[in-house]
This record gives sequence, C-alpha cells and structure tokens, in this order.
Amino acid sequence: MSKKTIAAIATALGEASLSVIRISGEDSIKIADKIFFSFSGVKLKELSGYSAAYGEVKDENRVLDDGVALVFKAPKSYTGEDVVEISLHGGRLIAREVLRLILAKGAVHAAPGEFTERAFLNGKTDLTKAESIMGLISAKSDAQLRLSRSAHLGKLAGKIEKIEEKLTTAAASIAAYSDYPEEDIEGLSEENFSAMLNDAKETLTEMLKSYDAGRVICEGVTTAIVGKPNVGKSTLMNMLSGVERSIVTDVAGTTRDIVEDTVSVGDIVLHLSDTAGIHSTEDKVEKIGVERADSRISESELILAVFDCSKPLDSDDYALLERVKPLNTIAIINKADVGMNADLGIFDGMITVKTSAKNGDGYDELCRAIAEITGTANLDPDSAVLIGERQRACAERALLAVEAASEALTLGCTVDAVGVCVDDALAALFELTGKRVTNEVTNEIFRRFCVGK
Repeated sequence: MSKKTIAAIATALGEASLSVIRISGEDSIKIADKIFFSFSGVKLKELSGYSAAYGEVKDENRVLDDGVALVFKAPKSYTGEDVVEISLHGGRLIAREVLRLILAKGAVHAAPGEFTERAFLNGKTDLTKAESIMGLISAKSDAQLRLSRSAHLGKLAGKIEKIEEKLTTAAASIAAYSDYPEEDIEGLSEENFSAMLNDAKETLTEMLKSYDAGRVICEGVTTAIVGKPNVGKSTLMNMLSGVERSIVTDVAGTTRDIVEDTVSVGDIVLHLSDTAGIHSTEDKVEKIGVERADSRISESELILAVFDCSKPLDSDDYALLERVKPLNTIAIINKADVGMNADLGIFDGMITVKTSAKNGDGYDELCRAIAEITGTANLDPDSAVLIGERQRACAERALLAVEAASEALTLGCTVDAVGVCVDDALAALFELTGKRVTNEVTNEIFRRFCVGK
C-alpha cells in the first residue's frame, strides 16, 4: 500500500453550507499544520484524537477561509491512519483553492475510493461493508438504502463468517487426520461432516436465491413500454415519471423514437423506455421506430405491454402478445375508465393490471405487480443479501465446492479429496469478504467509488 499522504474534497462541489477536505496518511497532521492556524494558537499535532480546532486556512499571509479542523489519530480513524478533516464554507472556489494548497504542501490527490481502500487494507472494514458504501450514497429508494445499510452493518459478513467457521473446523479436522491417521479426531465423523456441509449448502443456496431481487433493488431493472399506436404507452410513461416526458396526443404514431427516463416505482427503480407503436406499416420512418421497439423488447428485463381494452383487440395486439408472452411481461389493460370491450381471456396465465393511465388509476396495483414479477415482494431489505455480481460469483463458487464435498463424502472418497473441496469453498468465501483477495479485485472495486470516499 502507498505510504503517501492523500487528500481530496469529500463533499459534493457546489454551493452548500459546508465543504469538507479529507487528508489521510502519516504526514496528514504535519501538512495540515502548514496551512491551518487555530485562533487559540494550538497546533493540530498537539491535539489528541477526536479533537477539533477552530481557525483559519492561510496561504502565506493570505487568508483563504475560516473553518474547523478535526483530528483523528491512527488507528482510530476511518482509514486507520492519521486523518485531518477540514470543514470550510461551501463553494467550488474555496474548496478547490484549499485542496490545491494542501497538495502544494506535500499531499497527493486521492484516487477514486482510495480512502475506503486504505480502510480495507488497514483492517477497518471488509469488502462486503466497503461495497455497500456506494449503495448508501447513491440509494434511490428506501429498500436500497436499507439493503445497503444492512450490508454496511455487517449482516452479510456475519452470515458468511458463520459458514467459514464451520468449514474451517471441517478443514482443520481433515488436516489433523492427514497428519495423525491413527488418532480418533474429534468431529471427523461422516455424520458431523455431512451436517456442516448441509448447513453451508442451505445458507448459500438461500443467499443466491435472493440475489436477483437484491440486484433489482440496487441496480434497477431495464423496462420497455410497448404496444400498438395510441393505446396509452406515453400516458403510462408520464404517469410513472410524474412529469410529461412523452408527448401525448390523439394522433396515432406520435412517438416515433424511444423516450427514456429513470423512475422509482415503489421500492424499485425502473430504467424506462417508451417505444414507438408496434404495428404493421409501410411508412419508412414508422418502420424504423417499430424495429427499434422490437429490439428494445429483446434487451429489456421487464416488459410493460399496453393494450387498449376500450376496443376489441386486433391482429397487431395478438402479434405483440405472442412476442412478449414468454418474456418477463406485465400486461397493462389500459383505458379501463372508458369501457371494457376487449376479450381478456387471452391474458390467462399472465400478470395483468387494469389501469387508466390518463387518470393515474391502477398505479398501486402496478407497483405490486412489478414487485411480484421481479421477486422483490418477499425480500427483506434488512436481511443479509448479496449486493453485487462479484459477491454472487464468489458465493456460487463456494456452493459448487460444498456440493462437490458432499458428493465426495457420499461416494466414499478419501478424506483428503473431501478436504480439497472444502478448501476451495473457503477460498471463495475468503475472496468474498476480502480475507484473501488479489490487488486486481480490490482495484476494480474501489475505482468505482467517488473521489473523497
């Protein structure tokens, strides 16, 4: 790990009551003392940890701002190093000027996520807690916030550690048996082994089952609104967005290209695409729109297929239904306020929602349907949930290794063969929490963080 002292603006740039500049490293207090002068005359190096001083930031004899310097002494800080956080008046110019001064006095600009990376490398956090931080910062729904907070509080790490403890006990027993095969090793019976492996298998299986729902809450779901012209697609888009994102008229084919927006529907973020009306046409421009709409159907994780129930369904409706029925589709039976003149029997076996998008009717029912089809309806955001593809891959590798160990035990393979599988499972779990992880993995994780965190 680099021993250089790093610095960065830790708050968003812009007009605000405060801007905070964070400095971390063995020279952080020394550097801060070169630019911060307390009104009491006390030097920051003379303060104990968790102490603050009020004073001025000066460049030679020019005062840049007055503010508060908060001192943390290693190892009792966010990064595990000496840290100084200087709080100034909010504003782009002030924060940038003070940061430039700090860099001129010997600090280097922090890379994205470098403060949190140092916290991980210094044993202040594990990877599951570190990965939850960006979820806390960027949460767009209460469920995402709760899910990220749960991981940050260590619920996921705690669940993984319980599996690790059991598998470590099994691995230790196997190692002892290999060294002393004539001894009666405690806990090495097939029954005990089988119980430990089954417990690990059940826990990992449960966690992997909840992954897709957790991913939807964290990342949102790509969603296409499709239907033939003038069935109310754009009106539905506007209802979900809460603003007029799509032009709505009585003229069929008003939407000829894709209109996009990101909206929160209940606890789920939808990356919405309002597409052109899908229908048979000889118009060259409309054909391009229809082709793009069809392409968006293939690319989307969720389809909101809109049908006008105030009229009998026609061949274009039937063709669309055949296209989307095998997919993750909710059939929107729109214009229910006008009348019901469509045969709804063709929607049997599908999730359907009756709406009047124009009046906003059916919104709550649609929220529930989306939660049901995405699997988030029964997800407890406060539980231990895998929150990223890296975590899922590690958990899946661990499960495959545990299953292989169970199979080897059932087939009567040697204890050493079972031990190899147990070691593979532990390696995957240690990578998940960061107990054993390569620099490439940590670099990939922390480069996605914002600067200053």
